Amino acid sequence: MKKSNRQLEGARAPSKFTPPPLLQTTFKMLGLALIDAFAIWFLYTLAADGVWLLLGVLLLITVGLNIVFLDNRLAPMRWLSPGLALMILMVLYPLVFTVYTAFTNYSDGHLLSKQQSIHLIEKQQYLPAGAQTYRWTAFRSPSGEYALWLIAENGSSYLVQAGEDPRDGSQPISGVGTLDEEGIPQSIEGYQRLSRTEAIRYISELGNLAFGIAPDTFKIKSMDVVAQFQQKYTYHSDSDAFVDNETGMLYHPLEGTFSAADGTILTPGFQITTGWDNFRKLVTSPALSGPLVTIFIWTLVFAVLSVLLTFGLGLFLAVLFDGLGLYKKKMLRSLLIIPYTIPGFISILMWVGLFNPHLGIISLTLKNWLGWSPAWFSDPFWAKVGILIVNLWLGYPYMMLVSSGALQSIPHEILEAARVDGANAWQCFWKITMPLLLMTVGPLLISSFAMNFNNFTVIYLYNSGGPPMPGTSTPAGYTDILISYTYRLAFASGRGSDYGYASAITIIIFIVVATITLFNFRFTRVWEEVSENV
Repeated sequence: MKKSNRQLEGARAPSKFTPPPLLQTTFKMLGLALIDAFAIWFLYTLAADGVWLLLGVLLLITVGLNIVFLDNRLAPMRWLSPGLALMILMVLYPLVFTVYTAFTNYSDGHLLSKQQSIHLIEKQQYLPAGAQTYRWTAFRSPSGEYALWLIAENGSSYLVQAGEDPRDGSQPISGVGTLDEEGIPQSIEGYQRLSRTEAIRYISELGNLAFGIAPDTFKIKSMDVVAQFQQKYTYHSDSDAFVDNETGMLYHPLEGTFSAADGTILTPGFQITTGWDNFRKLVTSPALSGPLVTIFIWTLVFAVLSVLLTFGLGLFLAVLFDGLGLYKKKMLRSLLIIPYTIPGFISILMWVGLFNPHLGIISLTLKNWLGWSPAWFSDPFWAKVGILIVNLWLGYPYMMLVSSGALQSIPHEILEAARVDGANAWQCFWKITMPLLLMTVGPLLISSFAMNFNNFTVIYLYNSGGPPMPGTSTPAGYTDILISYTYRLAFASGRGSDYGYASAITIIIFIVVATITLFNFRFTRVWEEVSENV
């Protein structure tokens, strides 16, 4: 008897193994337990270091993951939760941290929390005047651990190891062999005695070690001398101050550093919130706001001209290839797209070579023809012109492709009707083609403006923002835009990085770009209304 089709399909269908509910629950709970154990350890570390913002974000993520995986009603969210957790940690947290940093003194010398700063300052040591010195002999274990045998000037001896109290050498010590004529053990169990030549081989390691128990430890001063150092500063939480154990001077917290009455400070400093000081600095400090105003104006000019020039050339070529029956049109169009296919950083460096005043073909050709060539890198005006030329080369192929597609989507019937009504080619382009074109490419022009507003690559690779502006207290160049100026402040100033001030500038950049973008989008809606009424 023949089997039905449904039976045959059922027989061929592969069996799927579904773990029992108890096993699924066990795996789920074990996974959550591992995540929670790691989170608890990490949160404890963050709390000990006083990193409260990151602690709050990780606590929120951990609680959210537990709720999603424990509540069966949120089962669909389990597939999205890892991505959401990473988005919060890698995208949202940096944004929040940037805003937070703008209201702090976060900079070189103020990179740590107060607890971390206190911990590092308490590790600083000093050698008291007239402190006892010792001759030393090193012993090394096969695992790389060290022990020192010390002999004082009065003949007393001690065995010192890292993390252990010194042991009196005049008393029997387990594992220590007989002493030679100089009073040094011939052997120590588990260690090999180092000769002076062998000690020189390991002196870099030995010099970085502290023997004994902190804060009073023994350190090697030279090949012949070991001395017992003492804790330099002691922190008193009741008065929130450090005491210099050598001089007795007090250091109280002031603007992110522990400072004494005579103006001396302890390093490292720590982060504090400074309110609107970084933003106030932008407005009130002539030394900072002077270059910033110039840089801001050039940033706007650079972004606007980059969009206008690239769109203008791209649209011209698109109209040219769309309306004229050129020979080998497809091949020519493909050649014009080449700048878009080459990585930008390669094209920029190629243009830098072409503009080279001594070897560049463009500069040499202009000198041969005109007897003069622009100072593409040393003159502020021509450096800006050079950057605009490079950016035009990089951007016009994209605009040509976009404009070509937009032109193809415009109905030819509208243009034919306009010509019948007596409109010439110029009127057809400005009254019909351009509004319909802007309806399509308008948002792309806005995104191009936002991209060029933060186009760090062209500025940095062309001339690193140069030539430099004279007389500025912060490094700034004539071709710097806001993002490259921010980079100078944060990473390349040579006077210490000021992350708080740089974060304040990035917030200003965001507000400016967002405002201009919203303003432009409003105009794109106007263009849509105009096009609908055509």
